[in-house]
Amino acid sequence: MSSWLGTDTRGRADVRLVPAALVVWLATMAGLLLGWWWSAVGAFAGAVAGLVLLARARGRPAAVRWWRLGAAWSLLACSLAVGIFGTPRLRTAADDPLRDAANVGATGTFRIEIAERAKPVFSAGFGGRQGGVRAVILRARLVTAVVGGRSVPSTGAVVVVAPSDRWRALLPGQRVAATAALAPAEQGTLTVAMLRVRGPPREVGEASVWQRIAQTLRSGLRDAAGVLDPEPRGLVPALVVGDTDDLSPQVVDDFQAAGLAHLLAVSGTNLAVVCVAVLLLLRTLRCGPRAAAAGAMLALVGFVVLAGPEPSVLRAGAMGVVGLLALAVGRQRAALPALGVAVIVLVLWDPALAVSIGFALSVLATGGLVLIAPRWAERLADGGVPRGLAQALAVPAAAHLVTAPVVAGFAGQVSMVAIVANLLAAPVVAPATVVGVLAAVVAPVASWPAELLVRLAGPEADWLIFVARHGAEVPGAVVAWPTGWLGGLLLAVCVALLLVALRWRRVRVLVAVMLVGLLFVVIPARVIAPGWPPDGWAAVACDVGQGDAIVLSTGEEGRAVVVDTGPEEAPLTACLDRLGVSRVPLVVLSHLHADHIGGLDAVLSDRAVGGVAVSRARVPGWAWEEVRDKARDAGVPVVQLSAGQRLSWPGLVMEVLAPDDEEVMPAEESEGTEINNASLVLRAVTPAGRVLLSGDVELAAQARLLDEHLDLSADVIKVPHHGSRYTSPELFAAVRARIALVSVGAQNQYGHPSPITLRALTGTGALVLRTDTSGDTAIVATSAGPRAVTRGPSRSPP
Repeated sequence: MSSWLGTDTRGRADVRLVPAALVVWLATMAGLLLGWWWSAVGAFAGAVAGLVLLARARGRPAAVRWWRLGAAWSLLACSLAVGIFGTPRLRTAADDPLRDAANVGATGTFRIEIAERAKPVFSAGFGGRQGGVRAVILRARLVTAVVGGRSVPSTGAVVVVAPSDRWRALLPGQRVAATAALAPAEQGTLTVAMLRVRGPPREVGEASVWQRIAQTLRSGLRDAAGVLDPEPRGLVPALVVGDTDDLSPQVVDDFQAAGLAHLLAVSGTNLAVVCVAVLLLLRTLRCGPRAAAAGAMLALVGFVVLAGPEPSVLRAGAMGVVGLLALAVGRQRAALPALGVAVIVLVLWDPALAVSIGFALSVLATGGLVLIAPRWAERLADGGVPRGLAQALAVPAAAHLVTAPVVAGFAGQVSMVAIVANLLAAPVVAPATVVGVLAAVVAPVASWPAELLVRLAGPEADWLIFVARHGAEVPGAVVAWPTGWLGGLLLAVCVALLLVALRWRRVRVLVAVMLVGLLFVVIPARVIAPGWPPDGWAAVACDVGQGDAIVLSTGEEGRAVVVDTGPEEAPLTACLDRLGVSRVPLVVLSHLHADHIGGLDAVLSDRAVGGVAVSRARVPGWAWEEVRDKARDAGVPVVQLSAGQRLSWPGLVMEVLAPDDEEVMPAEESEGTEINNASLVLRAVTPAGRVLLSGDVELAAQARLLDEHLDLSADVIKVPHHGSRYTSPELFAAVRARIALVSVGAQNQYGHPSPITLRALTGTGALVLRTDTSGDTAIVATSAGPRAVTRGPSRSPP
């Protein structure tokens, strides 16, 4: 059977190159992880195995002799190549003199050649620090190095951590100079040192014409994608050319949890999709086989230029060639040797690929595509499943199972929804990729056709985000798993046992019954009717990470007041969607720190909003301008609140306790503490009791509240400043809350909440609930007083 999977399930696989590919891969991996001499040991072992096969080929039947001779000579040749080319490179990197300077944290002046495009490091806003990309990571090669006034003879690979400004725009092949502090490189790689740079690059060289063309095309695609909403705007360039600069961190998390993260990087799939589209077009135009093949190869080269001829892209190109070859010849025997050649050539060319997670995933996924998926599709078709559906089911299942051990060992988690998510995503990936590539090509010529093409890709991007988000939110979508080699091997054993067990009919029936039970009993019980939000909820502390977002019901269906919006848009959007909030009469921003205003668009863009309320404080300046501009663009007025004001709705009364009009507001140059102390302090009177919302007030503002002898008593307190240690026990004693809500991000770097603060809270008898461990937390009214109902965290913390 020749199918779109590109294999012939009746032909036996030609595995003669597999031993040689494994020797090259494993010997190089051992040399990187255990010491360069292990590469020589592996090469020697491969050569011995080749000689043994060569000796045992004599006197055998022709077919056996043919196989053993091919395997033997390939083993000998590849072992020799590892010994001559691979091992010396590993030794040179291991003995690089710059490593000694890096171990003592020396500073020097370096001239480097950029090897890959900058990868942005996203930082969520917190306090007065604006969120966004503030640093980038680049891989480079040393040209010259001067440390302590002395020249260091090194041309090794380095990793550069630098400010986003100006460094982000550098292209592969450009040479720059910089002063940097050295740090030790990660173990098990060819990298000899890490360079931490503070200033801009100097003596910037010119990029090649191909790199400049590629950058122009990528920029054109990114600009054209600006016509889409924020999340699909960042996804389209990532999906098409692996450009993740504008990708939302929430989308990245959702794609990882749903097992779709491979779509965010350039892979062999991207290239195969483009090449197949060109093949079909040329065949439709009645071009001959050779012309069609030449056109597909030109398309592949062009796509590599577009995405950037970097090691990761070239690796994907090699894998794309393998997939294309399998598709073209329709034979398993041709695809597997091509995969073996790709592994051998790539690892010898760049030994660092031997320990690359991306490389391992590419090889395994391609192997699953050409070896396992066709057999499974054939068996499903023989069992009565329509052939097209059988192939659609077999591909994601095979790819997920063979790559799951690597993902589990690396990420410490297993996605239980990946097969279904990939099945749902597959139909839109190819059209989105083709349309996106066309948009990138035409963007430099005319913007409006590019924008039109991007709009055509918008629904596909929306669908992928929908699948990833809802897949990530399925209970049990992600299962924690041991990390490292042990975790990967453990899952590999489990997968192997499962595959062996499924060969017996009774086991298959049992597994099918379990899956049906899961589908029709467990999932509907927890997803279709999850019991969230609880009936009669009065207030909800949303799980938005390291920030605040409190939702107060007004007693009217679909209406609620939102106090603070967290650091990012997506978590608050998800929380409001779960609560069914469509109208927001008022958004209150307690103060203008990034972790309280970052998600403002989540409210303004999708819901009817009556107004945005702030205090008299207008710092930091960038934050005030951002709030004002967003409110103006949404046509929403900005109002000012001060102590003594009282706002009411049918089921909610909100009192402003602080700051008053006489309090001195912080100046633009004020520190974070002064801005925190200018927070609005509110008390909400709800059917479930009184809720004190304290913003981020610290000791000075807390003392003012106590000195003014205000009635601070409340049934529920939103603990100030995420449970910071700068909180007075006297405040908790004055409030006498029964429930304390701590809005905090999992494993945050600030040490929130402080154990001292938690002990002070529990000392008052309050029930302490944290959003990082409890997720969204609702307060509901009961005859015995307020009760807390938790939803549970959306997924396991990283």
